[in-house]
Amino acid sequence: MQAWYAEEYSFRLEVLHLAPDDQPQRCRVGHQPGDRFHCSYGCPGGLCSKTMLKAFPIMEAARSGGDLRNLGGREPGCMDFVCPDGVVTWRLVVLKDGSAKGQTPAEHSVDAEQ
Repeated sequence: MQAWYAEEYSFRLEVLHLAPDDQPQRCRVGHQPGDRFHCSYGCPGGLCSKTMLKAFPIMEAARSGGDLRNLGGREPGCMDFVCPDGVVTWRLVVLKDGSAKGQTPAEHSVDAEQ
Protein backbone atom coordinates (compact mmCIF):
# COMPACT_ATOMS: atom_id res chain seq x y z
CA MET A 1 0.00 0.00 0.00
CA GLN A 2 1.29 3.44 -0.90
CA ALA A 3 0.19 6.25 1.42
CA TRP A 4 -0.17 9.40 -0.69
CA TYR A 5 -1.77 11.85 1.74
CA ALA A 6 0.27 13.54 4.46
CA GLU A 7 -2.00 13.24 7.48
CA GLU A 8 -1.97 16.21 9.84
CA TYR A 9 -3.37 14.27 12.78
CA SER A 10 -2.61 11.01 14.45
CA PHE A 11 -4.33 9.40 17.39
CA ARG A 12 -3.51 7.30 20.40
CA LEU A 13 -6.12 4.89 21.72
CA GLU A 14 -5.51 3.38 25.14
CA VAL A 15 -7.52 0.90 27.19
CA LEU A 16 -8.26 2.42 30.59
CA HIS A 17 -10.27 -0.41 32.12
CA LEU A 18 -12.71 -3.24 31.51
CA ALA A 19 -16.01 -3.49 33.34
CA PRO A 20 -16.47 -4.69 35.96
CA ASP A 21 -13.11 -6.15 37.06
CA ASP A 22 -10.42 -5.52 34.39
CA GLN A 23 -10.33 -9.18 33.32
CA PRO A 24 -9.30 -9.58 29.63
CA GLN A 25 -11.81 -12.39 29.10
CA ARG A 26 -14.57 -9.77 29.43
CA CYS A 27 -13.49 -8.40 26.04
CA ARG A 28 -14.11 -10.59 23.02
CA VAL A 29 -10.84 -9.40 21.42
CA GLY A 30 -8.90 -9.70 24.68
CA HIS A 31 -7.98 -6.05 25.17
CA GLN A 32 -6.59 -5.31 28.60
CA PRO A 33 -5.79 -2.15 30.57
CA GLY A 34 -2.69 -0.45 29.20
CA ASP A 35 -3.07 -1.67 25.59
CA ARG A 36 -2.21 1.21 23.25
CA PHE A 37 -2.75 1.75 19.56
CA HIS A 38 -1.45 4.54 17.35
CA CYS A 39 -2.99 5.42 14.01
CA SER A 40 -3.59 8.24 11.60
CA TYR A 41 -6.43 7.49 9.18
CA GLY A 42 -6.62 3.71 8.98
CA CYS A 43 -7.63 1.14 11.56
CA PRO A 44 -4.65 -0.25 13.48
CA GLY A 45 -4.31 -4.03 13.34
CA GLY A 46 -5.50 -5.78 16.46
CA LEU A 47 -7.95 -3.04 17.42
CA CYS A 48 -11.53 -4.21 17.85
CA SER A 49 -13.48 -3.20 14.74
CA LYS A 50 -16.52 -2.26 16.85
CA THR A 51 -14.35 0.14 18.83
CA MET A 52 -13.13 1.71 15.59
CA LEU A 53 -16.74 2.26 14.56
CA LYS A 54 -17.15 4.42 17.64
CA ALA A 55 -13.71 6.06 17.53
CA PHE A 56 -13.75 7.05 13.84
CA PRO A 57 -16.45 9.77 14.13
CA ILE A 58 -14.55 11.24 17.10
CA MET A 59 -11.37 11.22 15.01
CA GLU A 60 -13.19 12.93 12.13
CA ALA A 61 -14.46 15.65 14.50
CA ALA A 62 -10.88 16.29 15.62
CA ARG A 63 -9.60 16.33 12.02
CA SER A 64 -12.10 19.05 11.17
CA GLY A 65 -10.91 21.23 14.05
CA GLY A 66 -13.60 20.24 16.52
CA ASP A 67 -13.26 20.57 20.29
CA LEU A 68 -13.88 17.13 21.80
CA ARG A 69 -15.36 18.74 24.92
CA ASN A 70 -18.44 19.38 22.76
CA LEU A 71 -18.80 15.59 22.50
CA GLY A 72 -18.20 14.95 26.20
CA GLY A 73 -14.40 14.96 26.13
CA ARG A 74 -12.19 15.91 29.06
CA GLU A 75 -10.05 18.31 27.01
CA PRO A 76 -10.17 19.75 23.47
CA GLY A 77 -8.04 16.84 22.22
CA CYS A 78 -8.88 14.03 24.64
CA MET A 79 -11.99 11.94 25.09
CA ASP A 80 -12.86 8.80 27.02
CA PHE A 81 -15.54 6.51 25.64
CA VAL A 82 -16.92 3.02 26.22
CA CYS A 83 -16.84 0.43 23.45
CA PRO A 84 -20.15 -0.53 21.79
CA ASP A 85 -20.28 -3.72 23.90
CA GLY A 86 -20.15 -1.64 27.09
CA VAL A 87 -17.07 -3.45 28.39
CA VAL A 88 -13.89 -1.53 27.52
CA THR A 89 -13.30 2.12 28.44
CA TRP A 90 -10.95 3.79 25.98
CA ARG A 91 -9.09 7.10 25.93
CA LEU A 92 -8.58 8.73 22.55
CA VAL A 93 -5.87 11.42 22.40
CA VAL A 94 -5.45 13.68 19.38
CA LEU A 95 -1.87 14.27 18.26
CA LYS A 96 -1.72 17.20 15.83
CA ASP A 97 1.99 17.15 15.29
CA GLY A 98 2.46 15.08 12.17
CA SER A 99 3.60 12.12 14.28
CA ALA A 100 1.82 9.84 11.83
CA LYS A 101 4.23 10.74 9.00
CA GLY A 102 5.87 7.74 7.46
CA GLN A 103 3.24 5.32 8.72
CA THR A 104 1.05 3.26 6.51
CA PRO A 105 -2.66 3.70 7.24
CA ALA A 106 -2.80 0.47 9.24
CA GLU A 107 0.46 0.78 11.17
CA HIS A 108 0.05 0.46 14.90
CA SER A 109 1.77 -0.35 18.09
CA VAL A 110 0.41 -2.31 20.97
CA ASP A 111 2.62 -1.49 23.92
CA ALA A 112 1.34 -4.50 25.84
CA GLU A 113 2.79 -6.83 23.20
CA GLN A 114 6.24 -5.22 23.11
